[in-house]
Amino acid sequence: MAEGEKTLNGVDLSKKWLDAADSYAELRSYLRVMVPRTYHLDTVLDPQEEERVQKCLLHPLECFLFGEDPEEGLAKLKQGSESSGICGRVFKEGETVYSCRDCAIDPTCVLCMDCFQESVHKGHRYKMHASSGGGFCDCGDLEAWKIGPCCAIHDQGTAVAMETDASVLDPVLRERAEQLFRCLLRYVTEMLVWEKYYELPADLEPSDTIFEEVYLCVLYNDDHHSFDHVIYSLQRSIKCTQAVAQAHTALIDKEGRWIVKKGDLLACQLVNDLIETNSKHISQEELRVEVLLYAVVAHQTFALRLGNWFQKIVGYSVGFRQIFSQVFLEHRPVHQDPCFVSQLMLHDFVMHKGARRIVYELIFCSLLMDTESKRLFAIEFTKNYDMLQQCFIFDYHDRSIFISSLSVQIFTVPTLARHLIEEAKVIKVIVGTIMEVLKGHLCDANRFQFQGYNSDKFFRIHVIFHDLRYILISKPTEWTDALRTAFLEGFKAFLDLLGCMQGMEEVKRQFGQHIEVEPEWEAGFSLQIQLRHILSMFQDWCASDETVLLQAFRECHGALIHCNHRANQSEPTDFYMCKQILHIRPYKVSQEPVSIHLPISRLFAGLYLHLCRTGAIERLHQHVDPASYDYTYLAEHSLRCLVLVAQVSAEMWRRNGLSLVSQVYYYQDVKCRDEMYDKDVLMLQIAASKMDPNHFLMLLLLRFELFDVFNGSTSGKDQELLKQWNRLTEEMLFLLIVIIGERYVPGVSEVTKEDVTMREVIHLLCIEPMAHSGLVKGLPENESHETGLESVISKVSNFKKPGVSGHGLYEVKKECLPEFNPFFYHYSKSQHSKAEDSQKKRRAQEGTDQALRPPVPPAFCPTFSSVVRLLSCDIFVHILRRVLQRAAKDRSTQWTEAMVQRALHLIGQALLEEKSQLEAAADEEVAFDFSVKARGLGSEHSKSVFQLLTKVKSLPALEGHSDMVKWILQMFESVKCHREKNCPTASVSMDTSKPEPEVAQDKDKAERKRKADAAKLHRQKIMAQMSAMQRNFIESNKMLYDNMPDSSSSHPGPAATTSESSSVPEQRERCVALGPQRGSTPAQREVLTCILCQEEQEVAALSQAMVLTACVQRSTVLTQCRGKALGTENACGNAAPSNSLFMSPDLVVGTHTGSCGHIMHSSCWQKYFEAIQNTTRNRLHAELIIDLENGQYLCPLCKSLCNTVVPLVPLEPLTIDYENAEIVGQHLTLPRWILILLARINGLKSINHSSEGASPEEASGLFGEGRPDFRSILSFGVQEPRKFSDSIAEMLVVCATTVHRVGLETPPNELCPHVPTMAWNTCAFTIQAIENVLQEEDKALFGSLQNRQLVGLNAVIQFSAAQRLKSSQAVIQTHFTDMLAVLLPTISRENTPSILEVDFFHLLVGMVLSVPALYHEEAVELQPSAVSSAYNHLYILHLVTMAHLVQVLLTSDFPAAAGGEEGEEARAAAELYITLTQLTTGLSSDVSGSAVAEGVKRAITPFLRCTALFFNGLTGVPPPVEVSNTAVTSPGHTEALCSYLALPSNLFQLFWEHRESVRPLLQRWCQDPAVTKAQKGEIQTVRYPRRRNHLIDLPADYSSLLNQASHFKCPKSNDGERKHPTLCLVCGTMLCSQSTCCQSQLEGEDVGACTAHAATCGAGVGVFLSIRECEIVLKASKTRGSTYPAPYLDDYGETDPQLVRGNPLHLCPERYKKLHQLWQQHCVLEEIARSLEVDNVMFALEWQML
Repeated sequence: MAEGEKTLNGVDLSKKWLDAADSYAELRSYLRVMVPRTYHLDTVLDPQEEERVQKCLLHPLECFLFGEDPEEGLAKLKQGSESSGICGRVFKEGETVYSCRDCAIDPTCVLCMDCFQESVHKGHRYKMHASSGGGFCDCGDLEAWKIGPCCAIHDQGTAVAMETDASVLDPVLRERAEQLFRCLLRYVTEMLVWEKYYELPADLEPSDTIFEEVYLCVLYNDDHHSFDHVIYSLQRSIKCTQAVAQAHTALIDKEGRWIVKKGDLLACQLVNDLIETNSKHISQEELRVEVLLYAVVAHQTFALRLGNWFQKIVGYSVGFRQIFSQVFLEHRPVHQDPCFVSQLMLHDFVMHKGARRIVYELIFCSLLMDTESKRLFAIEFTKNYDMLQQCFIFDYHDRSIFISSLSVQIFTVPTLARHLIEEAKVIKVIVGTIMEVLKGHLCDANRFQFQGYNSDKFFRIHVIFHDLRYILISKPTEWTDALRTAFLEGFKAFLDLLGCMQGMEEVKRQFGQHIEVEPEWEAGFSLQIQLRHILSMFQDWCASDETVLLQAFRECHGALIHCNHRANQSEPTDFYMCKQILHIRPYKVSQEPVSIHLPISRLFAGLYLHLCRTGAIERLHQHVDPASYDYTYLAEHSLRCLVLVAQVSAEMWRRNGLSLVSQVYYYQDVKCRDEMYDKDVLMLQIAASKMDPNHFLMLLLLRFELFDVFNGSTSGKDQELLKQWNRLTEEMLFLLIVIIGERYVPGVSEVTKEDVTMREVIHLLCIEPMAHSGLVKGLPENESHETGLESVISKVSNFKKPGVSGHGLYEVKKECLPEFNPFFYHYSKSQHSKAEDSQKKRRAQEGTDQALRPPVPPAFCPTFSSVVRLLSCDIFVHILRRVLQRAAKDRSTQWTEAMVQRALHLIGQALLEEKSQLEAAADEEVAFDFSVKARGLGSEHSKSVFQLLTKVKSLPALEGHSDMVKWILQMFESVKCHREKNCPTASVSMDTSKPEPEVAQDKDKAERKRKADAAKLHRQKIMAQMSAMQRNFIESNKMLYDNMPDSSSSHPGPAATTSESSSVPEQRERCVALGPQRGSTPAQREVLTCILCQEEQEVAALSQAMVLTACVQRSTVLTQCRGKALGTENACGNAAPSNSLFMSPDLVVGTHTGSCGHIMHSSCWQKYFEAIQNTTRNRLHAELIIDLENGQYLCPLCKSLCNTVVPLVPLEPLTIDYENAEIVGQHLTLPRWILILLARINGLKSINHSSEGASPEEASGLFGEGRPDFRSILSFGVQEPRKFSDSIAEMLVVCATTVHRVGLETPPNELCPHVPTMAWNTCAFTIQAIENVLQEEDKALFGSLQNRQLVGLNAVIQFSAAQRLKSSQAVIQTHFTDMLAVLLPTISRENTPSILEVDFFHLLVGMVLSVPALYHEEAVELQPSAVSSAYNHLYILHLVTMAHLVQVLLTSDFPAAAGGEEGEEARAAAELYITLTQLTTGLSSDVSGSAVAEGVKRAITPFLRCTALFFNGLTGVPPPVEVSNTAVTSPGHTEALCSYLALPSNLFQLFWEHRESVRPLLQRWCQDPAVTKAQKGEIQTVRYPRRRNHLIDLPADYSSLLNQASHFKCPKSNDGERKHPTLCLVCGTMLCSQSTCCQSQLEGEDVGACTAHAATCGAGVGVFLSIRECEIVLKASKTRGSTYPAPYLDDYGETDPQLVRGNPLHLCPERYKKLHQLWQQHCVLEEIARSLEVDNVMFALEWQML
């Protein structure tokens, strides 16, 4: 049969199957033969495999499906169907998704990037975050969105077509599709769940015997072993290279399994055993490896391929999708097997990663895209839920590829959730699953005990709680009887779960010895955190229906009674206080077991609150017998828990270790408090509203173990015990404040959720101004992860925008401050202290009193109104009297300031309550009589509360609370007035009538004022006496004062004035930096202080060296050819010279030297550097910050990154004899100077036996008659060279060597001939970089630099000039000759570049600094005199300037002449341009002279500015005011520069002045072959002025960047896996970072894409934006980098690294400008070092793999 099949095409083959009696058997027979033959399985990928599979296997199936050629059938199908109205895009891990906070039904409703960009939600409040993988886009799902369910791509109108599309399918096509799908789904299911390794089903056994002896050793993916572990095991087991092992490992991770050996059974089994053995060496878990028959793997591989094929087919038509879903879900009663999808779900845990992914995606694209299919699948899923979750919990694979993760797609659909609750009892199923997986942690008392739990397994259990939250996320609006019954059934199961948590993990106070082993507590609290929203959601569901609420309350009450009865109860006892009797069971928290976990008690309190809020409490008696309520009994456990917290705060449980402290912290933390601490407080408020107030307070005292203390029946002198009582009293009073005053709970008082949030925000902002993220962290979230902050923040605060750093802050509005409560119950201790200090400081600044009054609370709801009776009962007054009595005795051991402060606050609360009741009652009788009792009880012994207040007021220890006492006394009088009806219900402020204590207080203040005034008069009298004595001394010693010079006098004598005025014109004339008119170097004595030894020293040539910290780095900031391979070609495309003498005009890479400006002695620096090298190696993270091998260190003062020091060389004091200079100038013209130089060069060459040089005859013909002598150059003035101390000479070598090593990336070699050229290059490049920054910011050339920049620049210039003395003069002479050859083509040198191939500022610096070497004689060391140097500098500048002008003209385009009269400069420019057109072929002759003049001036200005900076640092001549105070755009700026540089303002005059000499030079320059090529356009040239580089422009909205990243395709990978798109901000290239696919080799090492890119784009320095993480990544080298805040801020002025908050982000121009300056000013390395130093990195990140 196989042979016959080979001759049939796909259509014929499909007809054969269709005509067969048993199509299923016929198709299986074909697969049995062809699948093993088609797949050539081996250890390497087969590139032809997909083509064979498509041709031999899939094409015949498609022919069978359509009954004809698939392309024709598909075309017909598309004519009658519409595209899907549901997106359904399955998210990969890390993919950015969006959720609309305004329109989404719940937070799980998300959109993909494409749908979001085309939806209405883009303009709403949205959040963005990275998907964890596995979800899909909800675009088109009508139940997911309130409005805008469809984007523009998936228009809602197509949904109708989608629903009816199945009916238009041809019946024959439907029948074939159903038949084929059923056959193939059975095959796929059978193969994916097949567990036999050496055999297949009988009808699939291979027909070819060759396949029976071939086996495959297959290695499976797991989450136990790392990549390195697998690579190691493979290398040891199959003896492969590391590259092969890495490739295998990557495929195993991607596909879930891979073939590592093909052969016979014995060979494969051997590899199997080796892998298992080798994997044991590095991990306790073995690698999973199996030996399988070749045919088994082939069929399983094809089954996976069919999964992908199914996805493609069902995407063609909704009809296909519905047929597929129908077959996928159909039950087969004949075979008694579950449906195909159930079989796959139940075997999900045994399938490998790749198979799981295929099944997962197949369900997504079929069952979940259709409402009815999703319903049926949800039922199947719920049936198998328990098994699926248990398999997941005991599995090790990630949840994103586990079938159980589909629960979020099912349970969050509102209609589907209701259906599952009614029909499948899903709540009971989920809770039952939780109980099943946790039953192993139940103790004998049926409570959970998590000692020794498995944290990984427990983390997986949390997923089930997520499902319970999903099912409850949408509250029903309409209830049915079936829904009520099913929900209450699930609620009862939930109560059983809570019953196992009630009282779990009890603790008992440790006495004597500290606890030895900390008990496990994290598991219990993790359950509580998971239940937090579920508890509130259950309560909301109950509250939405009165019947459900009443029945749920009854069930909860019964469960609570049952749990309370489980504990052993002692017999009740009577307790007496103030004629009150309390009958209750004795219990001491400090001696008996107590638990912090009371979920049923808290659920009871929450349901009771909903009964009160909804009014259902009026009908509670119909469901629950009121006699069964004992609120003392019900509130007992909540009170115990609060007492436990108080005792822990009082340090009574310190021997129980940190576990209990941590539990108490989380109990009150924002993550847990709403369902723990807050509910316990609510439970006490419920008890207080139902109990007798005296009995409630007695119960409080008993449980706080203070009953005897306040009853006066105990006394003790134990200081520790007294301290303990004081602390407990503070905590008890605080709890009382909370019970009475914390009414901001809907149902407790008439407040809304918005009011609650406003109060929380006010109290957070009373601590300090906060950022939005800080406020969000301090507020509880609801089940939708919303805090409600946005709706209230503008009402209570003002926003202060951020600057270039930091974040925006909210400050509380002044009108909200009266709501501040210093004892706000959500404050931690530190927050309470900060808030109190902050508010007292504010009140002091405003000049108001320091009393922090209790705010006026909202009135209790009727059900809770009786709570206020606590404030007027006898026990309450008794407690206050006891506290104040202790304070009045002023015995420090019996009271504390905090205790009295709380008592005062309670008194204030009571008086405010009484006042409000009196105001509200009008003429009615008010039973609340606190003020009466406070005045009356104990007054016979002067111990009433009122009398005791007057006593404690004068206590020095309570001076800080005197204002509060004063306010309370005023309140007493105000309340008294209200009671007596003697004053209006107005303010609390006092009038003329004052009580007796107030009069006494005023007397005391008057007495203190009188004493202060007397002291002030006494001080004034003494000061007057001292002044009189001083005047007498001056008078008696007048002669001494007359002879002393008046340093403050500013009036010079006439002579001085005349001299100064006469010197002004001369001084102005000498503001010239070079030439015979050069100004004198100012004589300055510079004395500096070493930052290490703090000793001062003058900077002198023969003194010990003072050095400047510096950092030398390669830079491409100024490059004109970004991304070009560094150091390979010059601007014109020719091979660059092997040396560093000539800088290309495109400034490919330069060497920048920067400094932080801190100075040390060279000896101090050497000691410091040695110490750094010795000690840094012992610091674990130091090597991550600095590179010791390359000489890096941190500045001792500012911690800037440095790698060398620059010696401070003092300016050489030179004075020019102007008369002599004028005489010399008459003889030394430019032509003569050139001849003298050439003669000197030729003479030196003859001495060195070199044939290179200018022909004397040719030179004389070009530059005039007369052949100067070899030593003629010396006749214009010479002098001895400068002498430097040994330490300065040594530091010159150190610095030069570092510059050479870093700049050329070569090993250090101080004898290398390129050492001096690199010194000149770093000088020139540093100046160009500084000028670029000044020009960018439009700042003046001089006077705008920071001091550290100015000091560093001058130091670099002087170092570059002095370094010549430490190099071979013959080498420097050669360098000068080579550079001069560029300007004088008569000099014959090899590889001399043309004028288009050099940067003339670098050339200028090199020539100026090297020309003194020509004066060197063998016998004697000489250097040019001031006059000789002046002319050398002048003529070099003239030649270089003219060459640069020609360079500009040859590379620029100018507009044609427009006619009109032109000025002298324009005519000169036009004349020169015409001359060049005659000498070249590519220039246009018809140009505008004025345009040429303006273009040249604009182009040459950067060169002139750099030259001015250079000569200012070299000679020290101050610049004219016009240069110092004007920016580059100011008028006259260029003319001022020319004046300072001894250049004519009309630069074209240079060509006229030297026309005889320049004419032949122009001809030689223009005839260079490179110039000819450039004019023909064969090579590109640099245009002037050069382009200023910037970081790329970024979009204003960050979602645009995310959109760009979502469409990014890795250039080297097509696997569709998650990538990390990273944007280079320097050049705009998008890179694939942190991925093996884009790794490359750099210097023999594997590096990531960003590292490799930084090497070419930024000479190792990179600035990248990691788009999905929203972070800037700074790179400094292969192994060093750091993160930096992205310049994108949300509406609250904060960055969002990792997109954690997900708020919309917008570009902040100021922050991006700061980042640009960081890059432009070469501070990236410094920022990285600072960041690493601050972060204190302990383990290195693999920055090279970025």
